[in-house]
Amino acid sequence: MKKEKEKEIKEEKPVESEEMQAEEKEEPVDELEELKKQLAEKDGQIAILKNEYAKAYADTENTRKRLRNEFDMRNKYRIQDFALQVLPVLDDCERALAVETTDENYRKGVEMIYGKLKHALETEGVTEIEALDQPFDANWHQALMSEKKEDTEPGIVIQVLQKGYKLKDRLLRAAMVKISE
Repeated sequence: MKKEKEKEIKEEKPVESEEMQAEEKEEPVDELEELKKQLAEKDGQIAILKNEYAKAYADTENTRKRLRNEFDMRNKYRIQDFALQVLPVLDDCERALAVETTDENYRKGVEMIYGKLKHALETEGVTEIEALDQPFDANWHQALMSEKKEDTEPGIVIQVLQKGYKLKDRLLRAAMVKISE
């Protein structure tokens, strides 16, 4: 009887160990599947975060470029408002110099003011628009009158009524002109 019990015990032990081994094998498989699922979820989250980071970085770069461009434009044309206020003074100096006077000191004083003012504006990029004897260009000229003139092609500026000015490549004030018909 003892021998039979020992046989049963011996036979049971291998059976139990096989069952335990099967259960142990199932646990790692389930655990492995669970880890794979978690890894896939984490990979998805990483992809979402990378995408959000790329968008935020692009937005920041676009904002930086836009602000740099605005700063450059503001710096390039910073004198525009001031120049528009000073141009009538320049016109008045030209009108004063066009009048004949016997007082040479007065004339020299106005010439000096005119020259310094014009030089200061040119230093900042304000230049006169060449108009006389040039083809009419609606981008730079404003036609106030037209006149039929012999020996002149139509559309040519024959008289400048008020000088026009530009700041670097931007129009400050169009030249008011008379053109030929």
